[in-house]
This record gives sequence, structure tokens and C-alpha cells, in this order.
Amino acid sequence: MTIKATMKLTSRGRVTLPRAVRERLGLRPGDAVELLEDDGGFRMQKDCLCSPFDEYVGFLKELEGCDPDELIEGMRGR
Repeated sequence: MTIKATMKLTSRGRVTLPRAVRERLGLRPGDAVELLEDDGGFRMQKDCLCSPFDEYVGFLKELEGCDPDELIEGMRGR
């Protein structure tokens, strides 16, 4: 499905993205978008500054150095 959206530029250089565009890009308040110059025009895409896994970095820090086979056996109750 192709979406055509028209937006007006304010005197401060701002635009409001129509709901259909925000939903199509999966944008929520606070999300960043980037504009990329592409063949005489611009393309907009959601800017993924961080990995969805960043919040889990260091989550298993206390298991560092443990033998993975022993951990699995422990989880299995053996």
C-alpha cells in the first residue's frame, strides 16, 4: 500500500507527520527519524540509534566464567 501525505512547513521549519505515516513507520513520541537524499528526492526512515538488546547488556554478568554445560545441567535439575 502506498501512502501519499502532504504536510505544511511552519515558520520554525517543523512539520507534523500524518497518523498514517507514523503508524506505517512504527513511530512513537520521542522516536527519531532520518532523512536520506535519494535520487533527487528524500527518503524518511525510522532512526534506530540503539539495539533492542542494549537493555540486556550485563544482565548475566554474575554468570561470567561459569561452564555453560554446568549451567544447563543445573537448570534441568540434574
